[in-house]
Amino acid sequence: MAHDAHAAADTRRGPRPRREVTTAFVVSRVAVLAVAAALLLYAAPPLAADGSWVSLALLCAASAGIAFLYLTRRFVPAKYLIPGTVCLLAFQVFPVLYTVSTAFTNFGDGHRGDKQAAVTAIETGSVRQAPGSPEYALTAAVRDGELVFLLVDPKTKQVQAGSGRGLAPVTGAQVGITGKVLRAPGFTVLKAPEAAARGQEISKLAVPTRGGVIKANGLSRAVEGRASLVYDAACDCVNGENGPWRADGARGYFVNARGDHLAQGWQVNVGFGNFTRVLTDPTISGYFLGVFGWNLVFALASAGGTFVLGMAVALALHHPRMRGTKIYRIALILPYAMPSFAMLLVWRDMFNRDFGLINQLFGTNVDWLGQTGTARAAVILVNLWLGFPYMFLVTTGALQAIPRELTEAAAIDGASPWHGFRKVTLPLLLVALTPLLISSFAFNFNNFNAIQLTSEGGPFPAESPQVGATDLLITYTFRLAFGAGGAQFGFAAAISVFIFALVAVISAVAFRRTRKQEEVYA
Repeated sequence: MAHDAHAAADTRRGPRPRREVTTAFVVSRVAVLAVAAALLLYAAPPLAADGSWVSLALLCAASAGIAFLYLTRRFVPAKYLIPGTVCLLAFQVFPVLYTVSTAFTNFGDGHRGDKQAAVTAIETGSVRQAPGSPEYALTAAVRDGELVFLLVDPKTKQVQAGSGRGLAPVTGAQVGITGKVLRAPGFTVLKAPEAAARGQEISKLAVPTRGGVIKANGLSRAVEGRASLVYDAACDCVNGENGPWRADGARGYFVNARGDHLAQGWQVNVGFGNFTRVLTDPTISGYFLGVFGWNLVFALASAGGTFVLGMAVALALHHPRMRGTKIYRIALILPYAMPSFAMLLVWRDMFNRDFGLINQLFGTNVDWLGQTGTARAAVILVNLWLGFPYMFLVTTGALQAIPRELTEAAAIDGASPWHGFRKVTLPLLLVALTPLLISSFAFNFNNFNAIQLTSEGGPFPAESPQVGATDLLITYTFRLAFGAGGAQFGFAAAISVFIFALVAVISAVAFRRTRKQEEVYA
């Protein structure tokens, strides 16, 4: 009886609809599986060769999970959530976490590797050719993917292969008239352009010998020399001139008794040292508040100015009596369609005092980018020109979503056009566009290109050549961390964390006010 009842119910409901398999459905699955397989094939061999078995296992597990997910009919929501989550982790979460972790290190020029790499660089970099030491004709070659030196002794004409493990004889090599090896069994001789492309790698290779090491002197000659600085593991120091140089684990340097250090160091954890430097170094903290204040003005003026200008143009073209709106819209979005970096360079030349179009057009002789007030006005003007088409487009879309009945009802109630705009149109626009305004503020707060390509942060006062009148925090950071002192990625990351915290707090406050506004006009 129960079975008959269920059968009758199924008959009343009719046959179950078959899931339609569309072309887009198949293509999307194939695309995801193809990308996962490509990543697996690309990353698996290097991980296996490097012995990173944990990473290889995680990669294989992730690939198997993706294959299972997209080859089954179940877990439909996960099929859409997983790609977005992976992209979020890869392009947002991981860069932020990596930047924060870098901020606690001394990573930068001279501190890019570990201690062993620093010792190797110090010893090989101090090699000097001794009087009477052998010289060889050098030919760069590759054996099993490894760069090697084919060395020809000019006296005996014997050929040896030199690598990081030492020297080994080579049999059956053909040597040309100039002493270069033309071919050798088991080796791929690099042609001149190929050797030139790997010049940095060739200069770093050091072949150990009994009397020292063999290093390249150009691309066709190698000499044997001795290192003037030698590491001694017993004392954890480098012996040599002006030494001994003892390891300082807190700074990541080899330091002598006078406090000097060798140029090559290694990466170590410095704790809050980079953050403390930002707050306590007078050459940095003394200008931080001034730059931050101008940064706020620039971001607010750019975001607010582009919104006001874009909204005004959108309202004008939204009027029912307006004709030729398509032509106007095409003309108005041209700045948005142009490459921004090219337009910034064009505007920089237009503001030039000697041959700029603006001075020639108005018959003036103003040094626009050489004075604080005019330079700041100039970069804001350029940013308005580049940014208002975007606000014009989004405001046009938001205006079309506002029912005309609301504005007509306000006019019937006796509201003037201004009051109708202020009480009806503007609040509804702000509800829709405030998140975009916050995003625009965050973007302009770190708008590196707008400053660097237009004014380069200047003008610079004579008493402070490291901070300019139009510098934002991001350009100021760039100059501090990557200026004459070399690249200081750890220090740059610390300042980036400060900037991130400032923008996050301002954006969080703005979003909270946005939610309150949405509740009022919901």
